[in-house]
Amino acid sequence: MNQERAVSDIELRHGDLAVRVSPRGAAVTAATFRGIPFLVAAGGPDGAMANFAMVPFGNRVEGNTMSYAGRDYAFQPNTADPLYRHGDGWLSLWQLEDFGSAHAQFSFSRSADKVSSYAYLTRQEIRLAGDALVLTLSVENRGEAALPFGLGQHPFFARTPQTRLAIAADRYWSERPDHLPDMAGPVPDDFDFRSEKLLPQRWMNNAFEGWNGRAAIAWPELGMQAALEADGALDRFMLYMPVDRNDFFCLEPMSHLPNGHHLPEFGGLIPLAPGEVLSGKVTIDLSALPVQPEER
Repeated sequence: MNQERAVSDIELRHGDLAVRVSPRGAAVTAATFRGIPFLVAAGGPDGAMANFAMVPFGNRVEGNTMSYAGRDYAFQPNTADPLYRHGDGWLSLWQLEDFGSAHAQFSFSRSADKVSSYAYLTRQEIRLAGDALVLTLSVENRGEAALPFGLGQHPFFARTPQTRLAIAADRYWSERPDHLPDMAGPVPDDFDFRSEKLLPQRWMNNAFEGWNGRAAIAWPELGMQAALEADGALDRFMLYMPVDRNDFFCLEPMSHLPNGHHLPEFGGLIPLAPGEVLSGKVTIDLSALPVQPEER
């Protein structure tokens, strides 16, 4: 067994939580509460990731170009998608810096190249605390000039026919055919989860703003629920629900909007001077769903 394979099989356990982590993408590849999966391995290059870090920003860049501080920059596609997508971290092998029975910390460093002009050092800590999975991500600009940075987590939550979601937002972005945000406006009824309700049976790939960083997910068939909290820079989110699979949905806390490089105020991307750091934390707290009394 080579070193990469050995490290990729790290198992974290604490109480009722069990999580498997990999150095590829600093990814969670499995996560269960009382033996029941709450994250599903459905993402990443080979579909083996249940959560991965998005760094130095998430989602796509229109035209694979950006302009900042009077300079033009170009990206090259990093997957089969024609647009550079989700940054470099999810495709790369991270170094294991520290681990124990209930935590693991990875780091990844890259230099600017023809694929991306971003040079940075990023760290991801995956920790089990009580019945919570805590994901802490940071990025430091290691380049020679300031650039707009962003962060995000991309969890693939289990989805059942009765899965319910509660999350509030003030503004919604419609989607263009190229999977980039189109127009901002009020949240449509189908996508309004201010009061807990069932997930819609339709395609969703939309960004939301005006979020307080909290969400609740309930899986009645599985007898469990999750309270999600995002802090630090993570004040926006994406909802993704494909139509070719119904076993997962993605609720992605992010620091910025997709295609932020081409939006006013960079869509929430934060300019970092060399040496400056951006960070954000996501906590997913699991618990048993209270049993409802039977109707008479």
